[in-house]
Amino acid sequence: MQIETFHISGPIVIKPKVFSDERGHFFESYNEEKVKELGIVFDFVQDNQSLSSKGTVRGLHFQAPPFDQGKLVRVARGAVLDIIVDIRKTSPTYGQSICVELSETNFKQLWVPPGFAHGFSVLQDHTIFQYKCTNYYDKASEGGILFNDPDLALNWQVDRAIVSEKDLLLYQLKDLISPFE
Repeated sequence: MQIETFHISGPIVIKPKVFSDERGHFFESYNEEKVKELGIVFDFVQDNQSLSSKGTVRGLHFQAPPFDQGKLVRVARGAVLDIIVDIRKTSPTYGQSICVELSETNFKQLWVPPGFAHGFSVLQDHTIFQYKCTNYYDKASEGGILFNDPDLALNWQVDRAIVSEKDLLLYQLKDLISPFE
C-alpha cells in the first residue's frame, strides 16, 4: 500500500497493491487494520454507491455534527475528479481545496475526514463511485458549498456541469457558518 499526503492535514490518498495477470487483477479494497495504522480510526457504518454520466458534478456536501461523516471513497468503474474543501473554521487551511483523480485504472482511494466538504465531477460515462461512511446519513444535518463558488475557483474539468437543483441552492463559502472547529 502506498499513501500520499497533502498540504492540508487529515486527507490521505491510499493506493493498494494490485496483483495483475492475464486473467485480470486483484486488490484488497479495504483492510481495517491497515487503515487504522494510517490513523483512520473510525468505524465505517454505511456504504453508498452512485452511478453517474460524464459531466455530472455532485457536491460539495458535508453533514454537521453530531452526524458528521468521514468518507473513504473510490471509483469501481470510470473516473472522477474528486475535490474536497477544508471547512474547519480554526484550521490554517480553511477554504483550501485538494483535487485528486480517482479511477478504475489508478485504484486510488481518498480518505475525506469530517470537517471537509466533498464533491466530484464525472470524467467518463457510467462511472460507479463508492463511499464508506463513518456515520449514517441524516437529512437534517446536510450542508454544502456551491460547486462553482467564485471564491474557490475550482476547475471541475467538465465542459458543461450537470448539477442537481438541490446542489445549485448551496451556500458560497463566504456565507457558510461552518459547524466544524
